[in-house]
Amino acid sequence: MTPEESAREQTLGGVYAFSAYFLWGFMPLYFLALTPTGPWEVVAWRILLSLAFCAILLTITRTWAKLFAILRNRRLVLWTIVAGLLIYVNWQVFLIGTLTGHVIEGSLGYFINPIVTVLLGVLVLKERMRVAQWVAIGISVAAVIVIIVGYGAFPWIALTLAASFGTYGLVKKQIGPSVDAVSGLTLESLWLAPVAVIQLIVVATTAGLTMGQVSGWHTVLLLLAGAVTATPLLFFAAGARRAPLTVIGMLQFVAPILQFITGAWIMQEPMPLERWIGFGLVWLALVVLMVDSLRNARRPVLGTAR
Repeated sequence: MTPEESAREQTLGGVYAFSAYFLWGFMPLYFLALTPTGPWEVVAWRILLSLAFCAILLTITRTWAKLFAILRNRRLVLWTIVAGLLIYVNWQVFLIGTLTGHVIEGSLGYFINPIVTVLLGVLVLKERMRVAQWVAIGISVAAVIVIIVGYGAFPWIALTLAASFGTYGLVKKQIGPSVDAVSGLTLESLWLAPVAVIQLIVVATTAGLTMGQVSGWHTVLLLLAGAVTATPLLFFAAGARRAPLTVIGMLQFVAPILQFITGAWIMQEPMPLERWIGFGLVWLALVVLMVDSLRNARRPVLGTAR
């Protein structure tokens, strides 16, 4: 690949990654448009329709063989089961937060996620942390304490989202390139399908299902849940293969920024002084982490130039 082609691929990767985070950023508005459908029903349809959407993609791209090859590898199957459980927790908590007026707290979870990723690297992968990373983690802990004490509420939605998605990323790292994006999402949705069916049965016998009961437009939006779920994941997979990690690292803040704007300015969720201070500390921690990452990403290049 020529330098021009490499640069074009990296630019394309950045566009793909930005598209993924941009779509994730406006995801709360899509799910809010599904009202009066509750979070348990939405997640159930999201799982089943993602499975159907991925099956269509596998058929169109003729890549069922890749899926069957993964199924013959017990280690990969176990990892996809773990990934499925983690993404289920993430989706369910995200929907509960979004549909109960906690969009801002959800955005906090994704702001904290990079800090959790660094911490998991130390605790699980035994990576060595630099001083700046320890400082960023310390500031983040202080931010959570400020929110708990000042705002008077434990941010369980934010912390659960950060922990589940951070661990999900760790599992994906363990799987590596052995499982492509479509096959991975297909298997994760497949393992969760029984859970989704049980949830639909429970909702049907209690509150009642809303699919096809509200309006034609509502039904169309609910049927698009699979495509809405899979599309940014596929964009992200395409971007991650092409764009440098530093670009991906900086772009990952697009989604929580848009979610924060959605909650604070569109949904008019309360932002008392204590919350602003807590968020300010988190943003400070992310600046410290980003500057440290950029400095260390440039060091090998400078060393080679010498």
